[in-house]
Amino acid sequence: MPKSRVRKKDNYKPPTNASGKAVRKEPARWPLPTMLTLFGIGLVWIIVFYLTSGSYPIEALGNWNLIVGFVFFGGGFVAATQWR
Repeated sequence: MPKSRVRKKDNYKPPTNASGKAVRKEPARWPLPTMLTLFGIGLVWIIVFYLTSGSYPIEALGNWNLIVGFVFFGGGFVAATQWR
């Protein structure tokens, strides 16, 4: 049985600009402040809910205020995945 042909791959070459220098992409700056803000809002939301025995932040939500606080935490974790 004949041996299959081996394909040679070209080495990776980073993209270059007009002057021939390698282009380096700057990291995004929004994930860290967004992550910290969402974690902070979620923490404050849950603390306020417990300290006021459910009267605040939104009394009509009742125990669903905990879910709202954890949604803010979840948003913080989503932002954390974008941070480099």
